[in-house]
Amino acid sequence: MFVPAAGEWSPPADCTLVLPAVSVGNVGQLAADLIVSSLDMPKVGYFYTDCLVPMVGSNPYATKEEHAEEMCVNAEVYASCDKKLAVLQIRSPLIKKKSRAFCQALTCWIKKCAFSRVVLLSSSHAYQRDDSQLLGTPFRYLATPALQKLVADTMKTLEWKEMEKMSLYPGLNDEEKKISIPGGGFTKRLFEDCCSEGIHLAVVLKFCSEGDNIPDTFALLDHVNRWLHLLDLPDDGGTAHWKIPSSWKLLFGSGLPSALF
Repeated sequence: MFVPAAGEWSPPADCTLVLPAVSVGNVGQLAADLIVSSLDMPKVGYFYTDCLVPMVGSNPYATKEEHAEEMCVNAEVYASCDKKLAVLQIRSPLIKKKSRAFCQALTCWIKKCAFSRVVLLSSSHAYQRDDSQLLGTPFRYLATPALQKLVADTMKTLEWKEMEKMSLYPGLNDEEKKISIPGGGFTKRLFEDCCSEGIHLAVVLKFCSEGDNIPDTFALLDHVNRWLHLLDLPDDGGTAHWKIPSSWKLLFGSGLPSALF
């Protein structure tokens, strides 16, 4: 359930929603952090649910000391009217056996807000790729039938590669295939729910491994930016200049105390 931070909030017409899946390397969540920080998006509300592990912390995007004391919770909504963009940032994992309920609540909210399209940022285990996924780009996309009709030409122009279906019984019966996103969290379930609900949703993911996933995050966001045009590209043809949030200073802890040495 969406709870506005102050007064009422409703997305503008033709608004895009971006949200992350809690997946391998937290790549989608880190990418959402960069979007909110780079576009200086204000918080417009919270997504209240009992499906996520409860958490509370200080403002992850604080640029001044007085703003650092602002509280953040496990699921918050940020928005930019100029960009016609909303971001649902998810900061904690799903409680076991709550995936179905969470995806149902999410699809209900998406339909109520009438977002023109939804982009789910995700990731998948690199070591579980099949032979066809080992060569070429590490990025894949999926689009619901409702959206595929609208973006097929765009994806072809961008030369994006659609996620392959995997054989259910490799070597025994290669005709029965299904979508498999190992390490992708609720990605597959939300995609299937949106397919059945006729929601315009695209999944954009990167194959990666656990570790320092900051390079994976920038790579995924640069990839998505080619489609959504969140930030303008520099004149030299390089990548967009994403603003790293203040909370990333402690991404790997506070470091080792010098007294140990």
